[in-house]
Amino acid sequence: MARTVLLVFLGLVALFGGTFRWSAWAAQSWVAVLELKGVINPVSARYIDRALTEAEEGGAAAAVILLDTPGGLESSMREIVQRILNARIPVIVYVYPPGGRAASAGAFITMAAHVAAMAPDTAIGAAHPVGIGTGQADNTALEKATNDAAAFIRSLAQRRGRNPDWAERAVRESISSNADEALRDRVVDVVAPDLGSLLRQVDGREVQLAVGRTTLRTADARTVNLEMNLVERFFLAITDPNVAYLLLTLAILAIYFELANPGAVLPGVIGGISLLLGLLALGMLPVNLVGLLLLAFAFLLFVAEIWVTSHGVLTVGGLISLVLGSLLLFNPGGPLFAVSLPVVLGVTLTMAVMMALTVGAIIRGQRRRPYTGLEALVGQVATARTVLDPTGMVFVNGELWEARSLNGRVEAGEEVKIEGLSGLTLLVSRLKPPEQPAPAEGVPEPTEARKEGINA
Repeated sequence: MARTVLLVFLGLVALFGGTFRWSAWAAQSWVAVLELKGVINPVSARYIDRALTEAEEGGAAAAVILLDTPGGLESSMREIVQRILNARIPVIVYVYPPGGRAASAGAFITMAAHVAAMAPDTAIGAAHPVGIGTGQADNTALEKATNDAAAFIRSLAQRRGRNPDWAERAVRESISSNADEALRDRVVDVVAPDLGSLLRQVDGREVQLAVGRTTLRTADARTVNLEMNLVERFFLAITDPNVAYLLLTLAILAIYFELANPGAVLPGVIGGISLLLGLLALGMLPVNLVGLLLLAFAFLLFVAEIWVTSHGVLTVGGLISLVLGSLLLFNPGGPLFAVSLPVVLGVTLTMAVMMALTVGAIIRGQRRRPYTGLEALVGQVATARTVLDPTGMVFVNGELWEARSLNGRVEAGEEVKIEGLSGLTLLVSRLKPPEQPAPAEGVPEPTEARKEGINA
């Protein structure tokens, strides 16, 4: 009874103690900290949306996005900007750490923030659209995209009371500024060496939300990191162009080995999973259809090598198609979405070695003489058990076979070579030519003319 009462008491203390502690934390002002690092893509947009929703529902005083990006997809950037514009809490975009940058899409995200901040030794700008291509038609499309982006970033700057002329030049002329220049030109609102200093500097600042004006209370707020969950980290990893490309090539190689060795199972399982993950990654990346078709054609050539004796011609064609498809796979996305050349070379060399080993094994298998079945008897030596004139019985491999001589009478006990098969009859030839009887003593050797007469 005493133990039971003690356990109940401790349980109540833990329960109510945790409740009181959580209530105290909830009553304390807190700021959500998000980290947006690397290329902007659909996974980044989904992460920002989820984390801001959690911060809003949790009653956060504000959200700080630690930004360090070279840019990314225009569609994902617009999703993030729209989410910030419609946020129910103030969103502070902080270009951090020192040495970081808010380039291209990052400049748009910074301009959309209620408070834009930078750490020393960071940069912002270079927001000109890239990756459209070349040529007259493409130049027209690039001009349209540039005008649209310039109008978009200018409107964001005007909405937040920042320098619209600088913002437009960042798009049209790809200009960039460091932290001090950005503060001087009213591109950002604050330059702070760390997060604590930033929260103290913006405390008391009034900002305009979609639901009305509010005042920031961040000086004494605690910070809570809202990081990517495991699913988001996984999807972020596979949306890297190099990882997506490796998944596709692994799928090609694994499925090829499954087709070359039916019943192996494991290569087929690995290939199927890799293919599905690769296709999932391609759905989040700007894919060039020609590059994807070249990779598919390379796979078909590799598979055809299994059944067609091309002596490596199909393999060479497949490797050429693989290289071209690899280089063109993400071209529409610009340099941020291109497969690394060392990765392409490494994959190509690996595929070349694996295919060379496989083709060599296939050729050796085709040239190897049979070890089982009737065809395995061809070329073996048998012993005549009866006279073959021209047919009889021979003994080979512990079995008696009917045989027919191809070069004359064979005496019992002679060895013969199996030359072929006619149904279930062995076609054999004598290993030794028939011996000619020696001429009798005193009888002269017949002349050539006499031999011809005798033969006649």
